[in-house]
Amino acid sequence: MKHPISRWGTLALLAAACVAAPAHAQVPNSPATMTLTAPQNVLQLSATGQVEAMQDLLTLSLTTTREGADAASVQAELRKALDAALNQVKSTAQPGQMDVRTGDFSIHPRYNRDGKINGWQGRAELILEGRDFPRITQAAARATPMTIGNVSFGLSREQRTRVESEAQAIAIERFKARAAEIARAFGFAGYSLREVAISGDAEVPMPRAYGMAKAQAMVADAPVPVEPGKSTVQVIVSGTVQAR
Repeated sequence: MKHPISRWGTLALLAAACVAAPAHAQVPNSPATMTLTAPQNVLQLSATGQVEAMQDLLTLSLTTTREGADAASVQAELRKALDAALNQVKSTAQPGQMDVRTGDFSIHPRYNRDGKINGWQGRAELILEGRDFPRITQAAARATPMTIGNVSFGLSREQRTRVESEAQAIAIERFKARAAEIARAFGFAGYSLREVAISGDAEVPMPRAYGMAKAQAMVADAPVPVEPGKSTVQVIVSGTVQAR
């Protein structure tokens, strides 16, 4: 008489079959060993391109100072002087030619020998910047509540972009010529570019500062005479080439 196999018996048989079955399942292939070859005949070099350009951007700062027994009165006096100067110069402002913005506005306590506060002093600044030098200097002369604190020159965004493009083109041509020359010197027919990096900066002369008393006298008489100089824009191209 045949006895039916129970459900648990079936599961036990299946489990035993799985254990006894030969391991025919495929094992994933292990990754092949990679052999790295050190780069050969690789040259590192750099080249520089420089272009001089006339400074076409004038930055002129107007400043005023006030002192008083309390901070509130000093602040009020500074705001009054700044508002008056703004009203006198904003009428001739023009984007790119003469932009007007406020600068430093600060108030600090003044101490006596005992380390106690015996008053307050403050400073306010108004900045005129642009490419129209006569417009800026004439506006500064009208801003009677404030005096000139600093005059500096630089390159406008348009001028800088143009000059950087010229300097970059020079640097690239010098890099290519130097790479070909060095490759030939080592006995190779030519080269191919591997990596390259381009960086640039500008050398601008130090700002021209005027003494407060002298600046006040010049503003009271007539617009300040200004004379820009030149800036040298430099771009460096560096990288590696494969001699072949």
